[in-house]
Amino acid sequence: MKPSTGIPSLDTVLGQLCPGDNVVWQVNAIDDYHSVVKPFVANARSQGDKLVYFRFARHSQLVQGGDGVEICTLKPEQGFEKFITEVHDVIRKTGPGGYYVFDSLSELVLESYSERMLGNFFMLTCPFLRELETIAYFAVIKNYHSYYAALPISQTTQLLLDVYRREGNIYIHPLKVDGRYSPTMNMLHIWDDDKLTPIPDSTTITDVVTSTPWPGLQSASYRMVGMWDRRFMQGEDILNTDPDSTSSAKEQNKIATDTFHSLLRQIISRDNNILKLAEKYFTMADLIHIWKRMIGSGLVGGKAVGMLLARAILNKTDPQWSQFIEAHDSFYVGSDIFYTFLVENQCWDIREKQKDPATFLDDAAQARELITTGNFPDYIVKRFSDMLDYFGQSPIIVRSSSLLEDAFGNAFAGKYDSVFCANQGTPDQRLEEFIKAVKIVYSSTMSENALTYRAQKKVLDRDEQMALLVQRVSGAPYGQRFFPQVAGVGFSYNPYVWSKSIDPEAGMLRLVFGLGTRAVDRHDDDYARLVALNAPTKRPESNIDDQLRHSQRSV
Repeated sequence: MKPSTGIPSLDTVLGQLCPGDNVVWQVNAIDDYHSVVKPFVANARSQGDKLVYFRFARHSQLVQGGDGVEICTLKPEQGFEKFITEVHDVIRKTGPGGYYVFDSLSELVLESYSERMLGNFFMLTCPFLRELETIAYFAVIKNYHSYYAALPISQTTQLLLDVYRREGNIYIHPLKVDGRYSPTMNMLHIWDDDKLTPIPDSTTITDVVTSTPWPGLQSASYRMVGMWDRRFMQGEDILNTDPDSTSSAKEQNKIATDTFHSLLRQIISRDNNILKLAEKYFTMADLIHIWKRMIGSGLVGGKAVGMLLARAILNKTDPQWSQFIEAHDSFYVGSDIFYTFLVENQCWDIREKQKDPATFLDDAAQARELITTGNFPDYIVKRFSDMLDYFGQSPIIVRSSSLLEDAFGNAFAGKYDSVFCANQGTPDQRLEEFIKAVKIVYSSTMSENALTYRAQKKVLDRDEQMALLVQRVSGAPYGQRFFPQVAGVGFSYNPYVWSKSIDPEAGMLRLVFGLGTRAVDRHDDDYARLVALNAPTKRPESNIDDQLRHSQRSV
């Protein structure tokens, strides 16, 4: 039998559903989506077709279990990669044909996914379903999303329909029906007694379509701001608004607390251990400051969070630290930029293979080549350029900051690349150098060394995206060179106990003159200065000859 919406007159309006159709319903309320899901599900059941329902939202359940219905419950809060992998695994296992119903995709944005990641989900999932000749129903809340979600959805889907409810009546407006046409197909239709009838008169049409606020054209500049950014704007409003005497302090505190926790999950972490520290030491103002120095959306990654937390802990523990620590003006390239880059440069399928212990090294070299030759969207390149204008010609470093990097139980020390940029030459030359550095860091996520480490740590299936920390290099010029006077690396445990007075639990430092890479990368012919933190003046060497022999000679 032919695929059907379960509403014969709607099938006629649409010129029949075709195998592989993805159908997106833009609704004002989930009840409106439920109205079209019910006949769709009833038809699938009556035909004995397999039906899969992806349940992940907090709204009411759309499809009940029973014969021929598989309900797959997902947890989007576990991260985007895990979420989309589970969806695709179910689709792959189900095989060709069948019917699918998804909860409202708008709920994913409530789980701190950005508009861009929602677009990525649709761009990856719909072609997969189309290839298997399924029929899939999706819903988004009308006028809720920015251009970065709305455009990929409208471009990728085969059918896009608006649903209106006015004075007890339901109206359906097909906006896009790929490969089919009729003179009345794209008109507003009233759905009455299971019959759809086109509305010809302008009075009724304008009354219905203006019954909800007009958000503006999809491509308009003010539609570029999505829910991800609007939450930060809300946080900034909370900071800048005086307490309202007309509302209770308890209510205001709850709004501020809920917003703060939501923002933490958007850019800091979804790991409970990290969140506990972040809640204790970060403020709303800290999060707004980070947001304003971000390129793109998503998390800032483990290395950036560690650095930010360390500064916050020092400043909160003893404010005098602010007199000694260099002012911080780094930028953060959000983890969503990495994922979008993989999607748009045909790397995603290879990325999926890397979650399987049996295939994690397959095609890794090809992925690195695709990354090296890939391109960023123009709007991201412009933001890179604006950031470089801010730094001028100061040397910078592009540092890896993946979601698992420097996290509890996973150091990833030396597994991902960081790249120094001299940042000299014309603006175009500096931009080219910076983009090359970004691609080097991205490529390092596909290196055999990094992938093998992830396999050994059993985290191949974890949400591991690459954010970037772009820092001004601390130091000063010395002739044709630029480097800091001192740098180093710290350890929470000191394995070298060269005196009874040294407490291993106090930790240690490896200090060098010049760039800190000399302290991290060990050399047989050169030495860093070892410092026991509980006895900083006690040297490991027993005499002056040993001190000279074990001193640093190269920078």
